[in-house]
Amino acid sequence: MKYNVITISREFGSGGRTVGRLVAEKLGIPFYDRELVNKVALETGFATEYIEDAGEYAPVKSKLAFLLSFGHTSHVNGHSASGHIPPAEYIWATQSRVIKNLAEQGPCVIVGRCADYILKDRKDALHVFIHAPKEARAERIVRLYGETDCDPMKRLDEKDKKRRIHYDYFTSRPWGLSQNYTLSLDSEIVGVEKCADIIVDLVKNNAADGIVD
Repeated sequence: MKYNVITISREFGSGGRTVGRLVAEKLGIPFYDRELVNKVALETGFATEYIEDAGEYAPVKSKLAFLLSFGHTSHVNGHSASGHIPPAEYIWATQSRVIKNLAEQGPCVIVGRCADYILKDRKDALHVFIHAPKEARAERIVRLYGETDCDPMKRLDEKDKKRRIHYDYFTSRPWGLSQNYTLSLDSEIVGVEKCADIIVDLVKNNAADGIVD
């Protein structure tokens, strides 16, 4: 099996974004994270800061509140029963189209944005989930982003919960379930650099022609 597209899903603070960047660098292929956000912002007209949150996180902490934010509408082809498309669904539709287009353009690494689900039918897609114990993730976010008034553990819970609600709503499947990924790696035990090496080795060893020399 030749893997051309690698999607990186991750728990907040697990280092998944860094893993994805390292994989792209090692394979010499495009890396889409902030660039993807910019593309969606350009197409929708929304600010990049809004896309960054709305494209991956629910704005609330409960699934019921998230459903209520859409006015209990029934959804057909991404449209609400009232004929209006809520901003979150408009962003989802645009984001899905952008991700599929990027995958069609050639080998790449895509971080987050439910790319694992959006590209689930591609036989050449390698789907990876990066996770780590909460204590390790809490230490990492403090080290990278600094202290805030919010307890690090609470920050982790809120971010992951909002990401889970968003993912469950748009994909109708559980977030982080190992069966939905080709590979699941603990970045605390394995190490961020080694996680990247494992992914790169898997891509190279399973390439029929190779996406790199």
